[in-house]
Amino acid sequence: MALLFAADPAAAGIRVAFVPAAPRPGDVSLVVVQGINNAATVEGAVAGRALAFFPYANGAAALAGIDFETHPGRYTWKIAVVDGGRAPQSLTGRLTVKPRRFGVERLTLPQGMVDLHHETIRRADLEAERLRTVFAAVTRERLWRGRFTAPISAPGDGTGFGVRRILNGRPRSPHGGLDYAAERGTAVVAVNSGRVVLVADFFFPGRLVVIDHGLGLHTAYFHLDQISVAQDDLVDRGQTIGLVGSTGRATGPHLHVSAAVGAARIDPAALLGLDARD
Repeated sequence: MALLFAADPAAAGIRVAFVPAAPRPGDVSLVVVQGINNAATVEGAVAGRALAFFPYANGAAALAGIDFETHPGRYTWKIAVVDGGRAPQSLTGRLTVKPRRFGVERLTLPQGMVDLHHETIRRADLEAERLRTVFAAVTRERLWRGRFTAPISAPGDGTGFGVRRILNGRPRSPHGGLDYAAERGTAVVAVNSGRVVLVADFFFPGRLVVIDHGLGLHTAYFHLDQISVAQDDLVDRGQTIGLVGSTGRATGPHLHVSAAVGAARIDPAALLGLDARD
């Protein structure tokens, strides 16, 4: 359980736990608040990032994403419980973020894939901004339920999350997703239920699908060969949304999956280990 301090004496019976209690960069913790009235409203933040709470286990819970470029250290969290007409009950504490090592990958690519025309760069920048806008939207309805499933049935775990890539000797942005090796045409499924909020064909990601799982959680699926859903479709956990391909800037067929809680870019594998039992 995370260290907590009841700033309001009336909050002494309220319990707050982070699971895992000491996450690493790229992890996601389930923040569980218990000892509260079922009708109470819960608000809070970790390191200044707002938490979106939902009813859970006779209390409330929220997902706290730790952006993968977060420095290890101790970060303040604050939670307020409002129960009817009474004054808010406040709790504060510190969450420890443990160190995590990310690899370095050196790649040599044809110069034409690295030094892009200015119009291509402009297109890619606009598309990246569109993705950031989609990920920043917070739907106040929780659409996901229970455990998360792997996005693909092919054997092997995804690789490459957080890797610092050096292309032709020049450092590039760290890799913010997981890559799954698979043959072209392999089915890609939604890791949990949600709403399709973007279907597009972008320069770097190729054909893509973004799913809003509610309360700030999004997942994105890149380089698809075919897409079998449309914008605004509601999808279930495990439902096929497309097929593996090599569209966009890809050296061969594979699936790239990224995930975020609000602005916090997280490791999609952390969702697979999330222990949310409801």
